[in-house]
Amino acid sequence: MRELVQQPLTMWNLLLIVLAAIALLLVVLVFVTYAIYFERKVIGWMQLRPGPNRVGPLGLLQTVADVSKLLLKEDTRPKQADRILFALAPVLAYAPAFTVLAVMPFTESLQFADLDIGVLYYVGLSSITVLGVITAGWASNNKYALIGGLRSAAQMISYEVALVMSIVGIVILTGSMNLREIVEAQRDVWNIVPQFLAFLIFIIAAQAELNRSPFDLPEAESELVAGYHVEYSGFRFAMFMLAEYVYMFAMGTMVTVLFLGGWLPIHPALSFIPGIVWFVVKFSLYVFLQFWLRATMPRIRSDQLMSFAWKGLLPLAFLNILLTAGFVSIFA
Repeated sequence: MRELVQQPLTMWNLLLIVLAAIALLLVVLVFVTYAIYFERKVIGWMQLRPGPNRVGPLGLLQTVADVSKLLLKEDTRPKQADRILFALAPVLAYAPAFTVLAVMPFTESLQFADLDIGVLYYVGLSSITVLGVITAGWASNNKYALIGGLRSAAQMISYEVALVMSIVGIVILTGSMNLREIVEAQRDVWNIVPQFLAFLIFIIAAQAELNRSPFDLPEAESELVAGYHVEYSGFRFAMFMLAEYVYMFAMGTMVTVLFLGGWLPIHPALSFIPGIVWFVVKFSLYVFLQFWLRATMPRIRSDQLMSFAWKGLLPLAFLNILLTAGFVSIFA
């Protein structure tokens, strides 16, 4: 795929790129469908409940039934809502989460675009999701939705600063923002070892970026009914839900590439196992961690949320940058 993108753009190459993008979209949709199922199963198992077990064998078709019901619901819109922005918000929330996958190297040969600024591309594009959330809250003409949108924007921007700062240490260590080169630089040791502090910061900030427990305040139903998407129904609400899980897919691939060696095996003796298998295993461990945290962690207060970002994670991220820069300048 990487070689295909580097070739001149002909009609045949364009068709292959479009088909490959559709194939990736189908993979992501299958992931979303069964990530929801396994999340409910894992949480049920941890909380001594059966989870989905009615629709299909072992409940495997439960999410399919839920999504079908959601897509068939009436698409309602408040009378005083901004018609254009109300329709645009779900697209702004979903599109960046899927587009960032273009630079992700799943294996040595499976990558859509090998950019020298892959890290910058990911950080810049993923931040557009905040605009979708704010737009949804504003366009709904609902005070609860507006408060939820502003709260979500404050949370996502605050933790995005810490998340970006945690990546700087890896860029300093590898001397590149190319995601493929970052993976190749981990052949001797994965970045999770020298950059363990950055790994912890990234995991926590990513959890807040995804609006998941214990940082799910933008969707606090006890305070805001449902948050920024309270006025959305049917397929528009489904797009917000889809955006959250696609963003989880993108964040999982980013963690795997930056800290867990991407497609590289845990030991050279195991290199006979295909790289995509290693990538999927590492990616799955991160996704399982997401489910585990949701099943066990209580929601924190809004003031604790913001204080933790600015007084906790951000100073630690700067400390990691200083330590990494000092190490490279002394031993490089």
